[in-house]
Amino acid sequence: MTLFEVVLRVSSNDGFVNLSRRFPSAKIFIWCNRENDVVEVIVRNSEEYPLVMEEIRAWGYEIVEDSLSDRRLCLIVQECHCMNQDTIVRHIGKLDILNIFPNFIEDGWSYHRLIVFRHADLEELLRRLEKWGWFYKILRKVPFDGFIASSLTLTADALFSELTEKQIDALLTAYRHGYYNLPRDADVQAIALKEKVPRTTFQEHLKKAENKVVRG
Repeated sequence: MTLFEVVLRVSSNDGFVNLSRRFPSAKIFIWCNRENDVVEVIVRNSEEYPLVMEEIRAWGYEIVEDSLSDRRLCLIVQECHCMNQDTIVRHIGKLDILNIFPNFIEDGWSYHRLIVFRHADLEELLRRLEKWGWFYKILRKVPFDGFIASSLTLTADALFSELTEKQIDALLTAYRHGYYNLPRDADVQAIALKEKVPRTTFQEHLKKAENKVVRG
């Protein structure tokens, strides 16, 4: 059996997806165990923050933590939202596909990392998305090489053991500037400019670090 790793971007009429359309500075992360949802919302625009809070409270969601200092709020939904409504997560759950949480929502799009056991199930998922009129784009589709458990539970020691100090610094700098977000918040040129380092040098350290991490 050949497993595939797929990163899928979907636009639908989900409540949080619509929320991210109206408030572009909001980033939403969702974890689900099919009974409860845990949702973390980060709002970068201070003017949008109270409006987002007001709308979420109007939905009847229980706000467990509200941190105004960094415009971050954490929610818990007592009843699972994604399995009780017609959402992409519900369709994924009915097929031979593993959804790796958290799902990420920004600018009217939800991003899903999937482990697909059979290509036919991925085709069926895409067929269902088209049936419901949802727009989607496959951002990544590669053969999944290795064991699922070890691939999803890497330790920091195992991840960085072969990296030099400069390579670790480049990797963490790229992460801090949102280089690995979907979509990216900055490219190599912009990061190098902000850090006041030569682009070619930064890119070389970053690529070497990425290659070592992937091999690991």
